[in-house]
Order: sequence, then structure tokens, then C-alpha cells
Amino acid sequence: MTAAAGHRPKMPSASSILRAARRIVAGIVALAAVVGAWESYKWMGGRTGDHWPGTSFGLPVRTNDLIMPHAGSIWSTLWDPVQRGRSQTLAGFLLQSARFTLSEAALGFVIGTAIGLTLAVVMLRFSTAERGLMPWINISQTVPLIALAPIIVTWGRNTVLSDPQAVSIIATYLTFFPVAVNALQGLQSPDKADLELMRSYAAPWSKTLWKLRVPAARPYLFPAFKLAATLSVVGAIVGEISAGVKGGLGRAVLNFATIYSTGPEKLYAAVLASALLGLFVFALVTVVERIVDRNQANISVVSQAGI
Repeated sequence: MTAAAGHRPKMPSASSILRAARRIVAGIVALAAVVGAWESYKWMGGRTGDHWPGTSFGLPVRTNDLIMPHAGSIWSTLWDPVQRGRSQTLAGFLLQSARFTLSEAALGFVIGTAIGLTLAVVMLRFSTAERGLMPWINISQTVPLIALAPIIVTWGRNTVLSDPQAVSIIATYLTFFPVAVNALQGLQSPDKADLELMRSYAAPWSKTLWKLRVPAARPYLFPAFKLAATLSVVGAIVGEISAGVKGGLGRAVLNFATIYSTGPEKLYAAVLASALLGLFVFALVTVVERIVDRNQANISVVSQAGI
């Protein structure tokens, strides 16, 4: 009975509910602050002829409706038809495009994470591999993505890869770097005393890795996963724009940019959808992190209780 009771799912405590409510309120306040700053800047420019008040210095960005449409106009255009004669709204179109981009980014994130973790383990195991690979890993991130993306998509079109799969490779390119670097740092983080203790028990290298190094690397891994998740979205969108891949947010941004003069609100809406997709994947990794932390805490409690 005691063991069964220990495995019952716990109801959220009042403090956890309060923290969640505070985060929601903080997000709403932050959004209201951004909208307020946007509208205030636009109002000021309209009153001063796009100059700083009381000076002859011009504002860095003009405030006319073409350059800076009202936040309300951007919101209202979401519920307009994406094209004349179509029943689908812009919001529905952007949601469909976001799902397409998310599938590319997710594949790139999974592959990039696997490559990054593998490189970290190899560099940890062999010091010569770290000295040989780390400079090239760093150099790889200096290649402009906008120049690399068309090359990767062209290669893909001449092989068995589809355009979305090629875009996933572009997302992989951005994803593996933070995972490899942070994972290596985390795996190297255990104290020398702990490592000596494992050696004194004649623990094999693989057991030291899983029992000591991987748990010690957890504080380094999830920040890397969060960064990699957002970078995978960036890589997918840039890949879609650079290669003209149809179906995703990158293509939506590209299309709406060509008709900016007639509908700037649509381009702003597409950019906001891209930002929200990045926030979504960041939040998703954060939720996984908290689940892992909670499970780890429960395991520790059970172990200490001797169950």
C-alpha cells in the first residue's frame, strides 16, 4: 500500500498554480508593453512629422501605415481571406504553414541533437578527437546560412531527398553546434574527486559516463536543447526562403514581401507567426525539462526513503 501510494500522481500544488498564473500574467503584460510601445512611437511620429519631440532629428523608422501599420490592423488582417476568392483566413494559412515548418524543424532538431551528442561523447572519449574536431565545429558556424541553403537544397534535388528533407538538413546544421559544445562542457564538469571514486571502484568508462557524467551534464544540456530548438526553426525558415521551398512560413514571408506595398500587415503577421513558432518550441523543451526535473526529484525521494 505504501509503495502504491508513493506512485500516485500528485495534484498541482497551490504554489505551482500561482507560479503558472504569474507567468501567464507576465506574458500578457509584456505583450501589452510591446504593443503600447509600438503604438506610442507611431503616435509620436505622427504628431512630430517623424522627428524626436522638440528637435530637428528624425526618427530612425518612419511611422506611416506602410512602414508601421497599427497593431490592430495586423490583428484584424488575420481574420481576412488570405487571397481573394478563398475562404481560408490568413490565420488559418499561417497555422498550416507553421505546421509544415515545424515538421522540418523537428526533424532537423532530432538529427542535429543526435549528431551533437555523438560528437560530444567522441570528443570526451578521445582527446585527439576534441583537438581535431572542435576547430572545425567552430568554423562550420561561420559559413553564411543564406549561401549554404541553396547548395544543400540543390544537392537534395539531385538525390533522393525531397525539398522539406533538404531544409531539415539546413536546420540540422544550426542545431548540432550548441548541443555538441554544451554537452561536451557538461560531460567534462564532474569533480575530479567523483571521477577518482569511480576509478577506485574499477567502473568501466561507459558506466562512468551514464552514472556520473550524463547526470552532471543535465544543467548544460537543456539550455543547449532550448537554443537548438529555436535555431532549428530559424534554419527551416531561412532554408525555405533561400531555396523557394513551398508550404512553410519561409515561403509565406517571401510571398508577402513581394506584395508588401499593398498589404504590409500580412508580412508583419507572417513574421509574428515565425516568432511565435520559435517561442512554441522553446516552451515545449522547457516543459520537457520540468518533467525530467520532477521525475528526477521523485526518484531521489524514493531512493532516500528506501522504497
